[in-house]
Amino acid sequence: MNALPLNEILLLLAALVAAGLVGGLIAGLFGVGGGTVIVPAVFYAFEVLGLGGESNLHVAIGTSLLTIVATSWRSLRAHRTHGAVDEVVLKTWTPWVATGALVGAAVAGVTSMEGLAVVYGVCLAAVAAQMGLLPERYTLAKDLPTGWGRRGLGTAIGGLSAMMGIGGGSFGGMLMTLCGRPIHQAVATASGFGVAIGTAATLGFVVFGWDAAGRPPLSLGYVNVPGAVVMALLTTAVAPWGARLAHALDRRVLRKAFALYLLAAAAMVLVKAL
Repeated sequence: MNALPLNEILLLLAALVAAGLVGGLIAGLFGVGGGTVIVPAVFYAFEVLGLGGESNLHVAIGTSLLTIVATSWRSLRAHRTHGAVDEVVLKTWTPWVATGALVGAAVAGVTSMEGLAVVYGVCLAAVAAQMGLLPERYTLAKDLPTGWGRRGLGTAIGGLSAMMGIGGGSFGGMLMTLCGRPIHQAVATASGFGVAIGTAATLGFVVFGWDAAGRPPLSLGYVNVPGAVVMALLTTAVAPWGARLAHALDRRVLRKAFALYLLAAAAMVLVKAL
């Protein structure tokens, strides 16, 4: 990055700062993980500035995952002050979510940028559809599954989240609301999954991307160190604001507006990568 002209360095930093601020707010507000903002922003920053190449989407996802560790921890602490976290669910689901995150990182490591873009776009569109089309209190079951259902779904949540660079809120929160849990409890508890996903998947993205070609400068495996530092600081600082807003604002309009953003972000990544 030091070889870049000063104006391009400033542009890259500006993109990272903007993504960090908005990503932290969204992580706390919706519990969906700042990766829904950070991944497209970082990916586009690398592409526009001509950094890296064929591994840019992998690095954007890996960088987002590292920031999720700090952001999710701060968001979880903020939600705990409201007494909204189901500690039993968090304790019993976390091992399977973490296992899935490692599997997802391994799969991402051998997937092309085009393939990863398809996974990201399709899954993000699914999250958008759930947030924008289904009623907030729509349910498919009376409670969360146990046994093999918990193991399989927990692993799937971790795996897909790792491949998208997001916290556990997108799929974990969706599952909890569909299984009859109140939205605030779902958001709060699923934010805790992000700690496990971020930690396990970041390790995997570093290992599986260690010798990968086409990475931006100053990347450790599939994790860009300057990007992760800038965004971790900002998202960690801003996430508690989002958590407080989640308990004070009318979420219906916010959910629909955010669903539209998710669809646009999914389309942008797909078009650019394909």
